[in-house]
Amino acid sequence: MKGEMTQKGREALDRFKMESASEVGVTLNKGYNGDLTSRQAGSIGGQMVNMMSPEQQFEFIRSDVKSQEHVRILTYGIQVGI
Repeated sequence: MKGEMTQKGREALDRFKMESASEVGVTLNKGYNGDLTSRQAGSIGGQMVNMMSPEQQFEFIRSDVKSQEHVRILTYGIQVGI
């Protein structure tokens, strides 16, 4: 049954969603929540992603700066922790 969610999975996802909503200060009702603003819904989803992947944070390192006339060339390196 690929693509189908079990009852336990749905309940776990609902608990996770409620926990994420409470952490960002949004009140969710059981069932329909169509009255949420896009900002509120996005903040809940963003919090869920942050909780699932806290170690995936980007760090930009400024490694080289050269100046040519009025143009400044910056070289950045990126480190991704997974």
